[in-house]
Amino acid sequence: MSPRAIRGKALDTDTLSVQLEFRPPLAWKSLLAYLRLRAIPGVEMADDTHYRRTVAIGGAKGWIAVSMHRDGHALNLEISPSLTPVIGAIIGRVKHLFDLGAAPDSVRAVLRQDEILAATVKRLPGLRVAGAFDGFELAVRTVLGQQVSVKGASTIAGRWAEAFGEPIATPYAELNRLAPTADQMAAVAPEQIAALGMVGARARCLVGLAQAVLQRKIVLTFASNVEEQIESLMSLPGIGHWTANYIAMRALHWPDAFPTGDLVLMRAAGANQKQLQRRSEAWRPWRAYAAHYLWQSSGVAP
Repeated sequence: MSPRAIRGKALDTDTLSVQLEFRPPLAWKSLLAYLRLRAIPGVEMADDTHYRRTVAIGGAKGWIAVSMHRDGHALNLEISPSLTPVIGAIIGRVKHLFDLGAAPDSVRAVLRQDEILAATVKRLPGLRVAGAFDGFELAVRTVLGQQVSVKGASTIAGRWAEAFGEPIATPYAELNRLAPTADQMAAVAPEQIAALGMVGARARCLVGLAQAVLQRKIVLTFASNVEEQIESLMSLPGIGHWTANYIAMRALHWPDAFPTGDLVLMRAAGANQKQLQRRSEAWRPWRAYAAHYLWQSSGVAP
């Protein structure tokens, strides 16, 4: 059935199942591992085979689960029936999250020419750039991750969801919260956010980010004016080049985003920031993929 037909039909089922095809290869285990490290407790979870999360779009609330189809050429998407009215939006967001529109052959053709990247490109064919199911949620998670470990950022993100997110019942005990929205966070006092265990400047940054999203000064979805969005992000106190480019890489789905100041990238490339910037010119328009291959080659989570 088409998404439109499903929306208009009363369904007596525990789940809806959709197959989303992609151009293989897809480095599924690496993508799941990346998402698992950055999952927001209560909102997301991932293991060796599945990614699951809670969902709220408009008035529809529920959960989804994503796994690899047995033929390796499609993802299985399970959707709770409560989300039937927004099934089209969910399909689009899942395609974005798992970078299903990628052209792995084109990426490989460019990046395998660099001696630094060649071995990792060969070892991990089809490495994808994880996107974002929700742009605001991803931006918040990125700000929370500034100057702390990946694990530490997830811990604080879990506190954020617990404190400000709406509770929800799902078949999975670990999934019990909806991620707070920009509307909710714009009305929160910075002191309330800082109480979760972060410096006041970062808490004020999150409130400013939420207000900018509500006022449409910043659009955290796929955008044709990505560079303008990056400048708008960097105009907010507390968001610099690295944070803005990481958000552009995942929330804005820009394949050429590249956080040149990343210490792990510089170490992996054996270069300083200026040298890395010059070298990255040869990786256009796939610098976001190059960043992920460098992170993989270093064996260190960015």
